[in-house]
Parts: sequence; structure tokens; C-alpha cells
Amino acid sequence: MQNIFIFDTTLRDGEQSPGVSLNVKEKIAVAKQLAKLGVDCIEAGFPIASTGDFEAVKAVAQSVEGPIIAGLARTDEADIKRAWEALKDAQKPRIHTFIATSNIHMKHKLKKTPDEVLKSAVRAVELAKSYTDDVEFSAEDAFRSELSFLCELFEAVIKAGAKTVNIPDTVGYATPWEFGEFIYAIKERVPNIHQAAISVHCHNDLGLAVANSLAAIKNGATQVEVTINGIGERAGNASLEELVMALYTRRNYLNADTKINKEEIYRTSKMVSTLTGMVIQPNKAIVGKNAFVHESGIHQDGVIKERETYEIMNPAMIGVPGNNLYLGKHSGRHAFKLHLKGLGYELDGEALDKAFKRFKELCDRKKNVLDEDLIALVDTEILKGPETYQFSYIHVSSGTNIVSTATVGVLVNGQLHEQAAIGKGPVEATYAAINNIVEQEFILENYAINSVTSGRDAQGEVVVKVLYQGKSFTGRGISVDVIESSARAYLNAINKALNMTKIIEKAKVEGM
Repeated sequence: MQNIFIFDTTLRDGEQSPGVSLNVKEKIAVAKQLAKLGVDCIEAGFPIASTGDFEAVKAVAQSVEGPIIAGLARTDEADIKRAWEALKDAQKPRIHTFIATSNIHMKHKLKKTPDEVLKSAVRAVELAKSYTDDVEFSAEDAFRSELSFLCELFEAVIKAGAKTVNIPDTVGYATPWEFGEFIYAIKERVPNIHQAAISVHCHNDLGLAVANSLAAIKNGATQVEVTINGIGERAGNASLEELVMALYTRRNYLNADTKINKEEIYRTSKMVSTLTGMVIQPNKAIVGKNAFVHESGIHQDGVIKERETYEIMNPAMIGVPGNNLYLGKHSGRHAFKLHLKGLGYELDGEALDKAFKRFKELCDRKKNVLDEDLIALVDTEILKGPETYQFSYIHVSSGTNIVSTATVGVLVNGQLHEQAAIGKGPVEATYAAINNIVEQEFILENYAINSVTSGRDAQGEVVVKVLYQGKSFTGRGISVDVIESSARAYLNAINKALNMTKIIEKAKVEGM
């Protein structure tokens, strides 16, 4: 059975989703979870894109063991050198270099001839090869490129040392039948293709990313580039969980499978959803909350008698937890630590202290603390970066026929700052009070609230996006009180924005 190499680009292409911005601490947490999931390669970012991206790739390279760690680079010399600077401490580094190859991209974006593109690609691979033996080359917009030119280019970059050639459907234009034929044609027409792995990177603009990836596998691809929950540019990428479970469920037909630790799929999906603020739609395949729910009486009867009548996968296989009460306000620190370990978290020291304190606070306000509550609590609260502004308390007065008022207490360098404000509703009043404390211009772009679990005492998870100095930052907060969640989410976004600004300013000073 053919093993399919899983190249995860959640931290690069996935983070390019509009409004998504992860700090270094969050990126390391996601990368470590991806390693636990068993992906073969983690594309940690685009090092030359920004100082923050460079630092994140460098941190992942230094702290994550197991998978190959890749960094993206254009075919420019500066890009490749910057990528290597970020990757050089990785246990298994890979430089992933790319250039556009379709006529429309070469003419309008690059303003280069095919010959110039070919020479640039070869030079880039040769330079990358001087740093590491593991070099991947991608032909951006490959599917809309001239096949004869693409075959000539792949032959040249493989000869230059590329170990993997990636064939992207960059704009999600292909259908499975023609994409499969396209991969087969490249495999047949590139004479030295056996010296490199064939990879595909499919986008989901027509909802066909996973289907196209499967068609590619059927026709010779051995690496697939994916993201958790299918996040990414525009309509996103091929979804890791959908591809992996399709391969597993239909492995006898496709004669292919992966080395993914399937029990970590649900846990990884929830972490990425929480940290990016991108909510998983209820009917999302594999990881949506309705994926294994049966409402029809006929379906329920069938599942009760024999699960496989209406379930082609066992939810336990992907790590879907049961909604059972495991811990309460009388639970001790040791039991709490062991239970978190069972959920995939290994916390010690200050992080454990912080998590246990928030858990006890939650127990005082919520009757039944479920696994989903603990996952949301740890992902939202423990993986925060440095907090210039730390939530202390909130008091709100609101009603149908009165002006809403909010008094907010925020710790700034250990000192309590308090402000009051009014608004058309309690959230607007809360944010106005916080703005009075921070004394900087933050513009609320988006506000969303979701229930972590069901029931009257469910925690509310608020996700906000704020605009600061022309850039968008995502913030998250959870509490059984949705106004408190709103305040925590807003402060989280503000702290992210200020932390990123400090990193950029520090880099400018050091670069002088």
C-alpha cells in the first residue's frame, strides 16, 4: 500500500486566511500538535514576508522535533537566504522555493519570459541545495500552465537537485478528472521524474480540493499539501482531516494510506479553530459537530442496532470526546494535570498554575465542566502572548429602555486602571471603556460569539477582529458571562497588536 506523505501548511497558507494572525507561542503550540498528529512535514511560514514570520519559523525550527520543518521562499536569492537563516537549527530542514509558471502570471505578474522563469527556478534550487539536501520546488498556478513548458521546467529543477516537485492548482480551477490526467501526463513526460516525489497543492474555490488531491494520488502523486480544517487563501485548501479519512476509509480502493495518528485529528482541529478564530461549520465533514449526529428516526434506529448502518467512520477513531463530567470544584491539582494530559496537554509550572486557577473559577460558575470546556480554556487562556493589558473585572448596567454603561478594570504593569463608558449596548459600552484605558485607536472589524458546549451554563466563546495601524488582529475570550468573554477577546486582540508592533520596532532597531 502506497504511503502518502502529508505536508501541512496550516501555519503558512492557513495563516494567510483573512484576519488570522497567530503569535509565536501559538504557532509553536500548533506545530507541536501537528507533530503529535504525525504529519510528515510542517511548513512553518514564509520567513521573508515579515519579521514576525521569520521569528515564528525560527522558533518552530528550534523547538519542534519529528517532522521536516519547511520555509517558503520565492526564487529570489534574498528569500532563500532568509529562509535558511530561519530553518538552519531544524532537525530536518526543507527549503520550499516557488515561481509562477502560467502564461497569465508570467506576463502580467512577473513580466518575465518562460526562459527567464526557467533559469530563475534552476538558480534558486541550486542555491537552496547549497544549504540543505531537502529542496522542494513549486510551479505556482501549474494547472493553468502550458504542459510542455511545465515538463521542461520540472526536468531542469530535478536535475538541479529538487527532491520534490509540487504541482499546485493555485486558483482551484481543476476538476478531478482533468487534474488526474494532468498529473499522469507530467509523470509520463518528465524523463527524470522518478528522482523526485510528486506533490500537489489544491485550492478549494470550486469545492474540489480534496477530490482533486485524491485524483492526483490515483495518478502518481505521493505528497499532498493540506491544512487543518481546510483553512487558507480565499475558499481554503485541501482539508487534512477529510483527505486522511478518505484515504483510510477507502484504502482498499485507493491502495494508499497515511501515517497520521488519527486519534489526534479532532483535538488538532479544535485547537486550530480556537487559535485562528475560524469557527468550524456544523456540517463540516469529519470534525463538524453534526458529523456524527443522527436526527432522523430511521437513522437513529439503524445506528442503535448497528453503528455501521449509517456511520462509515467511528468518531472515537478521530478522538471525538464524550460529553462526560470528569472534574469538578473538589478535584485536585494532580487529577487536573493528569486529565489535561489525557486531552493532549502537558502543563507544568506557571502554565499549570494559570490553567488550574481558571479551572477553579469556571467550576464556581458552571455546574458541569466538560472536556470541550477544558480544551477551550487552555487553548484560549494559556497560549496567550505577553499581556500589556490584563483583564481584572467588569460591571455592566443594561436594559431595554436605558443607556448601557460599563465599568472595566484592567491591570497595566500590575496597576489597576478603571474607566467607565456608555454605549448602545453592553458590548459597545465595554469596548468604549477599554479604549479609554488603552488610549489608542483600535477599530472593531468583526464580532462573533459561539457556545463552547450546550446548556444554560455553557461558556460563551467570543472571537473579535480589530484593525490597528492597517493590520487585522484576532482576539478570543471565554467565560460563562458573554460580556466578560467580549472584554477578554478585545483585550487579547489589543495585546496581540501591540506585541507584533514591538517585534517589528525591535527588528528595525537591530537592523540599523
